[in-house]
Amino acid sequence: MSLLEIKDLHAGYGQMSILKGVNMTLDEGEIGVIVGPNGAGKSTTLKAIFGMLNITGGSIGFDGADITGIRSEKLADHRIAFVPQEHNVFPTLTVHENLEMGAYVRRDDFSAVMDHVYDIFPPLKEKRQQAAGELSGGQRQMVAFGRALMIEPKLILLDEPTAGLSPMFMSQIFDRVIAINRTGVTVAMVEQNAKQALAIAHKGFVLAGGQNSYTDTGRNLLNNPEVAASFLGG
Repeated sequence: MSLLEIKDLHAGYGQMSILKGVNMTLDEGEIGVIVGPNGAGKSTTLKAIFGMLNITGGSIGFDGADITGIRSEKLADHRIAFVPQEHNVFPTLTVHENLEMGAYVRRDDFSAVMDHVYDIFPPLKEKRQQAAGELSGGQRQMVAFGRALMIEPKLILLDEPTAGLSPMFMSQIFDRVIAINRTGVTVAMVEQNAKQALAIAHKGFVLAGGQNSYTDTGRNLLNNPEVAASFLGG
């Protein structure tokens, strides 16, 4: 059974329809990458999964449950975490305090999870008492990732995790996505750096005009000349 199953999803902002029948399936332990031109509905798809906008049709199933329209504050109970592209850290709080904020729904001892996050992101351990707002863009993104991992999610949603980063930090972020996935976390990621993202994807979804244009393995999409010409810059 699929972990995440989106069927004929229609959604948008207010009266504005953005998604016009998106379909997406991810099995447990997979990395799914959503690519496409600006305005295709990539980030809107993640926000719809995370209960942040109005769904007008279709369904979202997760781990055997219907989560269509469930508000974002309730999805932590389903162990779904979301890392937005912007405003994804508390800049005046330290790195350690940011991670603690990620565990706000927990009532148990989460020290082992904290240690696990520091193992995945060693630079954060060195800067644990530094304000997140003083970090580089790549390090702030690591804080945002780490905070999302504090609920031990089954699914993590990443919206443009490499946006605005240098090539060095971009490579590090992709490496961390792979490391997180290898711990058993399923990943659904929107990325403008389509070639690099599809190279690590088990499944790829190319959206255009709020609908699926292509759905295949990441490797097959990279090798598809039509996809390359239309969406990957040749």
